[in-house]
Amino acid sequence: MDIMLFHSVYGMRPAVEAAAERLRAAGHQVWTPDLFEGRTAGTVEEGVALRDGIGKDELLRRAVLAAAPYSERGLVYMGLSFGASVAQTLALGDEKARGLLLFHGTSDIAESAAVDELPVQLHVAEPDPFETDDWLSSWYLQMRRAGADVEVYRYRGAGHLYTDPELPDWDEEAAERTWSVALSFLDGL
Repeated sequence: MDIMLFHSVYGMRPAVEAAAERLRAAGHQVWTPDLFEGRTAGTVEEGVALRDGIGKDELLRRAVLAAAPYSERGLVYMGLSFGASVAQTLALGDEKARGLLLFHGTSDIAESAAVDELPVQLHVAEPDPFETDDWLSSWYLQMRRAGADVEVYRYRGAGHLYTDPELPDWDEEAAERTWSVALSFLDGL
């Protein structure tokens, strides 16, 4: 698969490249655009300030420009937390998208969004302060209404960014289960 992997609000940290390497080791072609252009954050608050300082429109412009040269191939869009929201937005707007793989996050869905059975897989902590139960229920229904084929996996007791070994949220068991399921998802596309 050709995968476009978007980073979290922490920026292009070692965990993003480690995720890309894991995907490459499984035989996938992976691109990791740096939407923050070299800037990284040490905390969620710094990352949110960085994201907000750049602005949603500019970040989406950068993401579209990064994906455009490869979209004809039929990309799988993937993202980590904030990057998942970017990946979701692009996948729902790309009629050639082959799949959507979300770790730790989702995004709003336009009422006009429509896809033809786009395979979607979400991996998220339970509970997650950024992805509440009510939000996830609504998100799931909206994605189904848009035509997506959605699978949701919850990881009880894990922290929000539980796949990043450099953060306090790290949960090795949940991360390994996530990767096992996610790699099987990609193999099935």
